[in-house]
Amino acid sequence: MGLGLGLGLALVISGLTAWVPAQQRPSWRIYPLQRSQPHDGLAVVNQPDGYGLHLWLETDTSASGSCRPRWVIDGARLFNGNGSAPFSSGLATRQEFFSAVARRDVIRALRQELEALCQARAPRSRWQWLEPPRQAAAVRHGALPARDSALLQTFEDPEARAAAARELESHRGAPAAQ
Repeated sequence: MGLGLGLGLALVISGLTAWVPAQQRPSWRIYPLQRSQPHDGLAVVNQPDGYGLHLWLETDTSASGSCRPRWVIDGARLFNGNGSAPFSSGLATRQEFFSAVARRDVIRALRQELEALCQARAPRSRWQWLEPPRQAAAVRHGALPARDSALLQTFEDPEARAAAARELESHRGAPAAQ
């Protein structure tokens, strides 16, 4: 009976030390959290006390007739994620993003929200799911569409910017700024 009592006592002690109060465990709540339009954000409460990630969801329609996820791995820090007025500010770590997308429930919610976002932004395009990057080495750095704009590239060059200002002023009939 001494061995059985010792084993039972060990199990009780390990059970007591492994118990963590609910407020000190992440709830892993996952829900849409809009940024500027429906389906463009997802809250993932991955830390205790309602802290977590606010994943920013974007679409890529650069391929004709296709809409797919454009992964933004630098999510915002979520506050009050278990409360009635969640908000985000600052940046969460990339490791948190990778840990979150390793969960099936997060992937399911991402897929659902991104498909709805594609339907809203490009209703005639074919939805194409792309898995999110699971580690830093898998992150692809592509140019954003606005960055490729000839107009924006003009304004990066000070001489071209001055020439564009002179051209605009000449059309207005006013003297150009020097």
